[in-house]
Amino acid sequence: MEQGAVILGKKVFLLYPHSVIHEEMLDVLIMSGFETYTLQDHRRAVKILERFPDSIMFVNIDEGLREPEWEAYIRALQENPKTAQVRLGILSYNQDRALMEKYLIKLSVPCGYIQLKLGIQESTKIILAALQANEARGRRKFIRASCENDSYATMNYKSPEGFFQGKILDISSAGIAVRVSGLPALPANSVLRNVQLKLRGGMVMTDAVLMGRRGDDQDVWILLFDPSKIDQGNKLVIHHYIKLCLQKYIDGLKL
Repeated sequence: MEQGAVILGKKVFLLYPHSVIHEEMLDVLIMSGFETYTLQDHRRAVKILERFPDSIMFVNIDEGLREPEWEAYIRALQENPKTAQVRLGILSYNQDRALMEKYLIKLSVPCGYIQLKLGIQESTKIILAALQANEARGRRKFIRASCENDSYATMNYKSPEGFFQGKILDISSAGIAVRVSGLPALPANSVLRNVQLKLRGGMVMTDAVLMGRRGDDQDVWILLFDPSKIDQGNKLVIHHYIKLCLQKYIDGLKL
């Protein structure tokens, strides 16, 4: 299990994240290739960690519970056989040295105590380093999010043969799998110019290379984006949509 987890990467959870983390740090973590989710219920978080025991969770001890209750909560996670392998870290604006030593030394949280007073950029840098050290990204280069059930994730493409629409099934920063009916057969490595992606409220225009069709469904095309046509604005739109898909998945889990 551990070997497979290293290949696929680990899920990263932020429990009760501060608003600045939710708004800024989360985008950076996802754009850096870490499969990151937010959780807003510490009781549900336990069930999720039991489902995904090879994950990482950063706990904001400034919210949700009083600090002694957070200590008991962390100890309970460490003593629960179903969650004992979860790698924990602490987020807090509290700079009390005794408090930091308690979590770092007595409780030995492996992902550190992140002092948010250092500022969002420095805090993000520390978290990224902790995630790298814990092989959170695995060997995976890109986060791929499923959007098969989202009717607002579509592709438009105008070719010499006409105008075609497709339903995006999954998406990463590198490309998409899309179901397109009626498009004439094209050879692998064909370049599709000015492909338009509609991702809920966001829109991306780019060129894409057809890598081939999915073996089990010839109407599903695998397209890779042309990196030279994906500017920072397009990347933000794609990663923001990936973030929405990931969060929808974790929020919808039946536990």
